Amino acid sequence: MSGIVNDSMDKGSIMDTEDRTERIVDIYISAEAVRDMKHKKDTEEFNTAKPQTPQNTGSDGVKIRSSRAAGVCLVLLCVLLLTAVIVLCVLIYTKSTNYTQERDQLLIRNENLTNERELLILQNGNLTKERDQLKSEKNDLQKCLADGCKCNQSSLYFISSEMKSWTESRRYCRERAADLIIINNKEEQDFVKIITGSSEYFWIGLTDLEVEGRWKWVDGSNMTLPG
Repeated sequence: MSGIVNDSMDKGSIMDTEDRTERIVDIYISAEAVRDMKHKKDTEEFNTAKPQTPQNTGSDGVKIRSSRAAGVCLVLLCVLLLTAVIVLCVLIYTKSTNYTQERDQLLIRNENLTNERELLILQNGNLTKERDQLKSEKNDLQKCLADGCKCNQSSLYFISSEMKSWTESRRYCRERAADLIIINNKEEQDFVKIITGSSEYFWIGLTDLEVEGRWKWVDGSNMTLPG
């Protein structure tokens, strides 16, 4: 009995050992199968994902080109802005220079007009004086004509009826802005003879007060005898 039992036990042990061996082998085989399947799956995923790499590269290329285009546009915009600023500065400087020149011209013109105005004021003052003088001479002329003055060659001649010395006669003439007669030519000498008429004595502008015996006219010229 014990021999049978032992024999049976040995057979059972052998069967259990073989069974475990088969399970271990199956487990090993199954593990290798799992590794093979996982490797196959990874390989398929890698192969599947590999064609997508160009898509990502293309997208990155588009982004790079977009960035470059944006940079170029920004640079061009800066250049345009700088050009616009330079042109604007040149225009402002040119207009400022033109305004300065126009201002200087206006100042010069204003100064010229001021000088012309002052000159006109001075001329007006001189003309006013001349007018007043002409009025005075006109009044004197009218008065002289009323008193019996004679006119010859734009000169007036007056013979007073009062008896005076040469000095008094000259003073009388000078008080009326005139002087004793100066005879420079034959025509004037003949005219004096006519207006004096029957007068025996009358004074002329001839004197030797400075040097006795050296006769001169009252204007300082030497005496000459009209031909």
